[in-house]
Amino acid sequence: MLSFLNLCHVSLMFLNLFSLSGVRSCYDEGKRVAETLMFDYHRQHGIEIRIARIFNTYGPRMNIDDGRVVSNFIAQAIRGEALTVQKPGTQTRSFCYVADMVNGLMKLMNGDNTGPINIGNPGEFTMLELAENVKELINPEVTVTMTENTPDDPRQRKPDITKAKEVLDWEPKVVLRDGLVLMEDDFRERLAVPKKTKA
Repeated sequence: MLSFLNLCHVSLMFLNLFSLSGVRSCYDEGKRVAETLMFDYHRQHGIEIRIARIFNTYGPRMNIDDGRVVSNFIAQAIRGEALTVQKPGTQTRSFCYVADMVNGLMKLMNGDNTGPINIGNPGEFTMLELAENVKELINPEVTVTMTENTPDDPRQRKPDITKAKEVLDWEPKVVLRDGLVLMEDDFRERLAVPKKTKA
């Protein structure tokens, strides 16, 4: 294939790791369309733009039952419910604490680079590792159960933040375990479930 492209003098080839017609494709493609429209508007009207590719973000004040994995696990652990991991549990995600995300976005907005720039935490965890961390930190008595997964669930989401480091002098500071504890305090207050005191 590369030989054919070379014969045709093709200088750029698009490769996509995600399905363009799958159940989740509208989510991925919608973000790409938004980027394209922003750049077109920038070129046509000279408007300054900044494009950040935001990866999974978590922290206090998230909606407790919003369906995201971090808030789900923390709420389940505080309520004493089983942590529900979607099969196979080996799919990976990276989680960026909200204060780090805001710092990265501010640096992008105040800089000269239009982007796109990935902003996220490259620390990678399987869903089972995340569940075990939440269990250990918040409620060791809960169980972890497996549930069916959604179609087209990506096997991996991990940002390459090389450009953010080089252009913005930015990288995340808060490690997942520390961020989970900060979230726990906020969730416990809103759920009105205090920590158990040790006897």
